[in-house]
Amino acid sequence: MNRKEKRAAKENQSTRQLMGIAGITDYSLVTGHGRLVFFIIKPTNISVLSDISVAARIYALMNVLKGIAEIEMLCLNSRENFEDNKSFLRRRIEAEQNPVIRKLLQQDLANLDRMQVQMATAREFLIIIRLRDEKESDVLPYLSRIEKSLKDQGFTARRADEADIKRLLGVYYEQNVTTEKYEDYDGERWVILGE
Repeated sequence: MNRKEKRAAKENQSTRQLMGIAGITDYSLVTGHGRLVFFIIKPTNISVLSDISVAARIYALMNVLKGIAEIEMLCLNSRENFEDNKSFLRRRIEAEQNPVIRKLLQQDLANLDRMQVQMATAREFLIIIRLRDEKESDVLPYLSRIEKSLKDQGFTARRADEADIKRLLGVYYEQNVTTEKYEDYDGERWVILGE
């Protein structure tokens, strides 16, 4: 294929194809490099823990990590990112001649700062297991053992389902944390079947 044909082929790819995703199952994200299973770990506020408690949490995580060879980790900001909005407001403040409007813009900027501080702890920690050639009959017991291991070490964890995986992709690729339900196809919620 020449360059023009490659560009045309790329433009006709779906979003999933561009991201390298073959599909989403009830419990995994299917890619060309294996199926990815996500375990969502509820974060612990370590700023209020003693040094001994923090060391115990680190030791517990180390026990989980050494027990699972194919583990990967991911941390997402599951909150809005206001940096572009704040940059826009700073430029507007510098350019604005009217002092009343400038004061309103400064109040907007301060409000965004306050909102960002309030949501600073909205993080999601994920443990990812990459399944390659495992038999389907072995997968669910294996994943249950991992989930039990996490809980035995004191972590509040659960395996992500299909809706969680879609939300994680929305947060990771788009920083979209406001959508409640992700559609498989654009406009899917407006289609009425049987009419």
